[in-house]
Amino acid sequence: MNNGVYIDGKWRSGKGAAFAKHCPATGETSWEGVAADAADVAAAVASCRAAFAVWARTPVAERIAILERYADEIGKRAAPIAEAISRDMGKALWDAQGEAATMKAKIAVSIAAMKERAGEREEAAAFGQSRLVHRPHGVMAVFGPFNFPGHLPNGHIVPALLAGNTCVFKPSELAPSVAALMADAFEAAGLPPGCLNIVQGGRETGAALIDQPINGLAFTGSASTGVFFHKHFAGRPEVMLALEMGGNNPLIIWDPVDVDAAADIAAQSAYLTTGQRCSCARRVILPEGAFGDAVVDAIAARAGGLRIGAWNEPDIFMGPLVSNHAADQAVRFHEMLLAKGGRSILPLAAGEQGGGFVTPGIVDVTNATGVPDEELFGPLVQIYRTKTFEGALTVANNTKYGLSGGLVSDDDALWETAFSEMRAGILNRNRPTVGASGAMPFGGPGLSGNFRPGAYYAADYCAWPQASQLSSKAARMSAPGFPA
Repeated sequence: MNNGVYIDGKWRSGKGAAFAKHCPATGETSWEGVAADAADVAAAVASCRAAFAVWARTPVAERIAILERYADEIGKRAAPIAEAISRDMGKALWDAQGEAATMKAKIAVSIAAMKERAGEREEAAAFGQSRLVHRPHGVMAVFGPFNFPGHLPNGHIVPALLAGNTCVFKPSELAPSVAALMADAFEAAGLPPGCLNIVQGGRETGAALIDQPINGLAFTGSASTGVFFHKHFAGRPEVMLALEMGGNNPLIIWDPVDVDAAADIAAQSAYLTTGQRCSCARRVILPEGAFGDAVVDAIAARAGGLRIGAWNEPDIFMGPLVSNHAADQAVRFHEMLLAKGGRSILPLAAGEQGGGFVTPGIVDVTNATGVPDEELFGPLVQIYRTKTFEGALTVANNTKYGLSGGLVSDDDALWETAFSEMRAGILNRNRPTVGASGAMPFGGPGLSGNFRPGAYYAADYCAWPQASQLSSKAARMSAPGFPA
């Protein structure tokens, strides 16, 4: 029974409340089990603590070998991983297959990052030598999100294990199925029992986990939850926090540029994975006038022509939102924008299929007042029109977030200005805001994180540096005024 608590390499039912996940496309039960309660969570952390003593001292080469075997095991399970992701959260199967492939590719990238950013170095010195090494924190709590329930927690767990940490993984209760496949792959790769423990559940399970004596927390999710974690650990600098919290991301489109190419980039930025990527463009900023009108019309044409369906239907671009509740929230957000003076160009509405399905939406909020600086996790884009490029930059930066952004323009001078002034951790030119490289850092300022970017830079927060000065023999010290 692999649907509750995984401790010391064994699954058992949790002792908390029973819960189930239903596919938002079909309504079928995709997962059901019993959540971990506080005692289960304490046992998982204790197991990690016991395993840490040995795992941290395991030679790096052995840890790397186990993780490389894990990559092979993930590859063998790519098809069931993709199906588990799609059934839980509704993601189109081709999109979930890409996520499964990224999970496998993450291992080689993480190994390279560890060697480059958290390796060892020795230098000769007059007294002997100086040495730099990196040490693991201890027990890391990893909170997984629902939108990339395999790739994103994998992006924390793999570098953490490589560094010598042990991990307690709490998957999102909205996408719990892939965790068992990950555990199976780690077990087949030879990861020692206790190095990775899993606790399924919702808010109560998460609350129990952050109350345990953990050494670090790696989180991907909403700003409200990330801020809650930040406050919870206030005054405890000994606990490492790595928080990635999304964004209200701007995409500026400015003449000269091909209208159709710009619309393609904007539509993919806004609607990929049904808008459930933290790097999706939420705000598209355009000049007033005929060029801007043409781009808006072209985006609307693409949005209206997107193929929407269940995860296992052929040739769909996007599926439903993760749940009926998420669909209701998206519809209400669209209605809120209209109530504040927004003009609906393409309404976001409940889909004919029911469940989590919604239609992609576009709202012009140029003349709206009181529009909240919030991230709606769904296929809705807000249009802003400005008279000048300087005004567009002002709108782009008018957010408390700072994850991703972009400029679509063929003008090199405009790009140089945007590159200097736009405040975003991921800043692209003539490319979608989504689809970041795993070989680069992923994160941003403001409420998008706490300056511990993930992806390639995860190696930085999974270990701490230790600097040493070494001499083989004790020698007499001297200094002005020091007795001989």
